Amino acid sequence: MTAWSGRAAGAVLGAAVGDALGAPYEFGPAGAFSARFPDAPGELVAGGGWDRGEATDDTQMAVLVAESLVERGGLDLPDIFDRFRRWAAADPKDIGIQTESVLTSGLPWDLAAAVHFNTTLRAAGNGALMRASTSAVAFARAGRQATMDAGRRITALTHGDRAAWEGTAIFHELVRLALDGADPLDGIPEVLAHVDPESRERYATVLAPDWHPDRATEANGAVWPCLGSAVWALRTTDGFEAALRAAIDLGGDTDTVAAVTGGLAGARYGLAAVPERWTEPLHLTLPGFDGRVWRTAELLDLVGRLTSIR
Repeated sequence: MTAWSGRAAGAVLGAAVGDALGAPYEFGPAGAFSARFPDAPGELVAGGGWDRGEATDDTQMAVLVAESLVERGGLDLPDIFDRFRRWAAADPKDIGIQTESVLTSGLPWDLAAAVHFNTTLRAAGNGALMRASTSAVAFARAGRQATMDAGRRITALTHGDRAAWEGTAIFHELVRLALDGADPLDGIPEVLAHVDPESRERYATVLAPDWHPDRATEANGAVWPCLGSAVWALRTTDGFEAALRAAIDLGGDTDTVAAVTGGLAGARYGLAAVPERWTEPLHLTLPGFDGRVWRTAELLDLVGRLTSIR
């Protein structure tokens, strides 16, 4: 495995592990993870309706995106939307309210999210950012413009607010930088220059070196404080495990904040930094599909197929 491949695997496995690690603490109080494991690195546990090591809708949707990219040989937006809709119709254990509304509306792939946004004016949740690890890896070798545009286009399938598009675009580009061996934190000013002007100031605030999640004006279920919290966790720690501990201890939408953090930290530190005691029990299923259980071996195989897309 090359260094680049190891970081790509780290991004996808890191996001999945963060998702499963954070799920039992979702919407609980801040500091719950460290309170449970005050003197140890921390373990995967069951809770919140999730089995030990079970990844949530965050990773389920990331796998659906990846399987479409692999099977279609590139970005096929109607196909991704159809997979999402099939999954949503199969009663997954968890699904975001907005995502469910869009996917069950009966509207076509290129109208559903836009109509929802125009009706509600609320579509800046983190429900697309949470699933972006696989697409970030798939488009990383295509360069900045292609990887950021892919993030926007995949997000727009379920989220009509441009702020959500830009959050995924930023995540995609930070992962791309990390996969190439750069420090993604150093690249933030340049990345922001390529963000839509209407969203740039908001993201510049939460991605600034002196920002702390305590200063967030919205809960971390919104896309910009979610991404800002993940970057903060990466910036203020010195390793994969410490970054996830910091992310989960923020409370709130812990599975998604930890998934985003895990994707960034895995891309930065590589697969070797993701502890085996977390990858060994990792698993998920895809409601509406073949019923098979996905484990670490299947996810690693998927990463290999993603990185071979040209």
